[in-house]
Amino acid sequence: MRSPRVPEMATQEVQPNETLTHLKTESDTLKTKLEEERAKLHDVELHQVAEKVDGLGQFIMKTRRTLKGHGNKVLCMDWCKDKRRIVSSSQDGKVIVWDAFTTNKEHAVTMPCTWVMACAYAPSGCAVACGGLDNKCSVYPLSLDKNENLAAKKKSVAMHTNYLSACSFTNSDMQILTSSGDGTCALWDVESGQLLQSFHGHAADVLCLDLAPSETGNTFVSGGCDKKANVWDMRSGQCIQSFETHESDINSVRYYPSGDAFASGSDDATCRLYDLRADREVAIYSKESIIFGVSSVDFSLSGRLLFGGYNDYTINVWDVLKGTRVSILFGHENRVSTLRVSPDGTAFCTGSWDHTLRVWA
Repeated sequence: MRSPRVPEMATQEVQPNETLTHLKTESDTLKTKLEEERAKLHDVELHQVAEKVDGLGQFIMKTRRTLKGHGNKVLCMDWCKDKRRIVSSSQDGKVIVWDAFTTNKEHAVTMPCTWVMACAYAPSGCAVACGGLDNKCSVYPLSLDKNENLAAKKKSVAMHTNYLSACSFTNSDMQILTSSGDGTCALWDVESGQLLQSFHGHAADVLCLDLAPSETGNTFVSGGCDKKANVWDMRSGQCIQSFETHESDINSVRYYPSGDAFASGSDDATCRLYDLRADREVAIYSKESIIFGVSSVDFSLSGRLLFGGYNDYTINVWDVLKGTRVSILFGHENRVSTLRVSPDGTAFCTGSWDHTLRVWA
């Protein structure tokens, strides 16, 4: 009985490095082709289109409130949908819920680990999520009873194999999205702690994420130490767009209010704007004199301004359309680590390594 004919490929000795080199060259050629196609569509710069748009007047933005109470670097903060409360987390292991208007502390939790690098407010305002070097994301329900022990009601939702860098609730309190130093992002069910979807595609630590603003938003963007910003489909777990123009780690990503573009801030001292429909970078916000990295970015409600928190203790305000800096704000005494515009757009809050948070308007 004759043995079945073995395909030729299988019988040949394949040098593992040969195939790898082959695949690598193939992928590089495809990348170059893609870049060429993108370049063909690149007909005009954003600031040229915006030349006829009126410039912005003078801004008077000042620190209106200073929130003191953390014993170490403030690493992350988030606004509540009620436009008034703020949650912040710090290197001292504390997570504090503030009333930004009266500056009172409403809740405080001490985490079992230091370096609480991520915190988020639930859409309902009834819970906060946080995590950091403990590799997990914990959800604490908030109650009106001031004396209640929050730690007793803590729920561990997400488990990563490395530190948690960012977390965000989706449009409900029931699901939470996390990014981690293990190079992945993940979507979790809050009730059961079940992993609903995982997102693989970054080649190094994922440092930040942001959800698309629309109600039906099934996409989010993430940035990381591989200098890439990836756009993901939450339902399929697939990366649908990827942008790699930064020259260093991407520390922050934030969607434009319409959801058609996003901005990123990086250790290369630039902020950049990427248009999702044009599938390319459309603007760079930088100056020769700015040499320190950007830790955090956010848009004004109209999308005309881009706020950036920098490692030289300043906040730069950029005109998104014209690409020019319209204001620079001083006040913090150490690097600005986090920045968020309030949900109604009337103020923004910054957190810093000087242990304080400031509300500006």
